[in-house]
Amino acid sequence: MSSSKTTVAVTGATGLLGRAVVKALSSNYNVVGTSFSRAREGLVKLDITRRAEIAGFFATHKPVAVIQCAAERRPDVAEKDPDAATAINVSSAAWVAEESHRSGAWFCYLSTDYVFDGKNPPYEVDAQPCPLNYYGQSKWEGEKACLAANPNSVILRVPLLYGHVEYFEESAVNCLVPIIKAVLMDDFQVRYPTNTADAAQALFHLVSKHLSGQAIKGIYHFCGKEQISKYEMCVIIAKAMGGLDISHLTPLREVPADATTTRPYNAHLSNKRIEEEAGIRVDCVPFANWWELNAPKA
Repeated sequence: MSSSKTTVAVTGATGLLGRAVVKALSSNYNVVGTSFSRAREGLVKLDITRRAEIAGFFATHKPVAVIQCAAERRPDVAEKDPDAATAINVSSAAWVAEESHRSGAWFCYLSTDYVFDGKNPPYEVDAQPCPLNYYGQSKWEGEKACLAANPNSVILRVPLLYGHVEYFEESAVNCLVPIIKAVLMDDFQVRYPTNTADAAQALFHLVSKHLSGQAIKGIYHFCGKEQISKYEMCVIIAKAMGGLDISHLTPLREVPADATTTRPYNAHLSNKRIEEEAGIRVDCVPFANWWELNAPKA
């Protein structure tokens, strides 16, 4: 990439959202992506749980903006190993935020709708978090830690993400494809699936507006506007796969008794601040349209 371009760093660049963010930014910026467990050519291997490595990365690459996509974003995994989730979602994120503040780089931390309990939607950016599971708790703690380390931090909360994956389990939406023959499917929890490419474009606009002199700081929400349960997602995906028979699927309209992690019923995020104050239009690809173009055929 041309060294004359402004350098933007993206941690977790091999992840579901990280890849989309790198793609969205690359035409306008010199994007330095980092990864660790899935390190590959063209990216910088960085263990963000090591503070000295973070400082070395900043000294070497001197980014003017940093987007923290690196995270433990699997609720069940976070519940089983809270220490590991805390190390990535809280401690490491705060170190990156602090180093960004020290170097004068703009910093954005990706958070989640799971910081809310889902009882009083839609949630504005100043609504009081009340997470129901450790994943949501760790992301809320991460938000507070980042803002304490860097008062100029941006927190971008996003809902359930889907998009182009490297393996089905990478997204809680895409993973429905290989298990669409399951007997019971959640038709209770309200979700607002948001495409990674749309979320990445929002991040592109946030970075660009900051670099053009607009004050971009504090908490923002970016959320798709379609309300869809996982059962309804299966119906849409099955149709896009060529009319797969899903008559065997039973919509589950209550919380499973054996659920390992408690999830919010409806954590709908309001887009009011990002649209009205940041001037970023929330215009997401329709869920069914994306799957019509990208679903594997049965």
